[in-house]
Amino acid sequence: MPLDPYQQTVRDLSDRLVEAQAPIRILDAVKWDDSVRRAFLASGGQRLPEVDRSYYHTRPLAFDAEAKKREFQEIERDITRQLGQFSPVGQIMRRMCREYRMVIRMLEARGTSDFGLISQELYGAASDAFHAGDPTLADLGLMLSDYLNNIASRGDLADEPKTLNAAQAVEILQWRLDRVFGEGEGEGVVRVFESDGIVADAAAGADYIKIRSDAMFNERDLQALEVHEGLVHVGTTLNGLNQPICTFLAKGPPTSTVTQEGLAILMEVIAFASYPSRLRKLTNRTRAIHMAEEGADFIDVYRFFLAQGYGEDDSYGNASRVFRGSAPDGLPFTKDLSYLKGFILIYNYIQLAVRQGKLEQIPLLFCGKATLEDMRTLRQLVEEGLVAPPKYLPAQFRDLNALSAWMCFSNFLNHLSLDRVEADYANIL
Repeated sequence: MPLDPYQQTVRDLSDRLVEAQAPIRILDAVKWDDSVRRAFLASGGQRLPEVDRSYYHTRPLAFDAEAKKREFQEIERDITRQLGQFSPVGQIMRRMCREYRMVIRMLEARGTSDFGLISQELYGAASDAFHAGDPTLADLGLMLSDYLNNIASRGDLADEPKTLNAAQAVEILQWRLDRVFGEGEGEGVVRVFESDGIVADAAAGADYIKIRSDAMFNERDLQALEVHEGLVHVGTTLNGLNQPICTFLAKGPPTSTVTQEGLAILMEVIAFASYPSRLRKLTNRTRAIHMAEEGADFIDVYRFFLAQGYGEDDSYGNASRVFRGSAPDGLPFTKDLSYLKGFILIYNYIQLAVRQGKLEQIPLLFCGKATLEDMRTLRQLVEEGLVAPPKYLPAQFRDLNALSAWMCFSNFLNHLSLDRVEADYANIL
């Protein structure tokens, strides 16, 4: 169906925004090359990595920063001129323009304290409270660590041996995702394949999941990858790519990362795909970022991960996630807070949607790379026909019966005092 003049204007502006952000690759711009790892481990973990502002100057950005900021400024100006100051869809796109300019300023500040400060504006800080007087993310990390320590010694909760190689993982994941996303001509809508060029065990793209060729997996790993990378990250990207007008929903700015990662962790939980060692990984990342915010340097964080039972390579990898883009004694890159922070925010959103009887807003989380702040506006845009409802939805969000029942119980249980319950159950547990 052809677009009317207003819809075409929105589509044209949206396409400009998508095109403008294309060369901005945050993780590529902040990562450290392997020579840094080799030098640090060769020193026995005794010398800070030699990463400073001059190091990042040897790895220039893939775009002209000043020209790119002007481009986003011009798009923002044209959004206001063509859609008006109070257009709901225009407000979303203008915020995205401002956020991308902030991203560019952060990348220009690599190796300086400004990098960490801007990171905190985009992703938050571990010391942020969810609500006035409530615990912070750092408090949550410590609390979860206490719970995990209580069950750490149980042999029946230990990770199963990783006996599945990359080829087997590809075959299993491809079959599972074909059941969800369907099959195209000769291949699945979502492709799963091996790759030698990634650091993580797996990585998701727009319509694919790459599996590192030398990685090994167990069944729990594949369940988590299916849910986290497949059903959420690839699913929301495909739903964004299916948008006929608001094409910007296929590309999320940093604030959407918190919503997307939180949704992915929630999906792991409600699909029973999560497990203690995975939760410990997320908890340790939060604690490490808080350490760096409080003044710990790279060696301190590296030793923290060693004390948590990680090997030297994994401890280096985890510590480098905290300081990438920054300096080894600078403020941290706080993106990894997105997992636990996003989980709490998404959980609260769904809980309130159930309490208020607004179930129709829950599936909108999958419309694309959206943010929680845009949910009310997205509902309005769906009603206006500017945004298409999500085509791909996990079973738990297609039929909201079980999720609604869980949230109804949860709303009541939140009013109970866990300390009082623990005292009452002391003689039976």
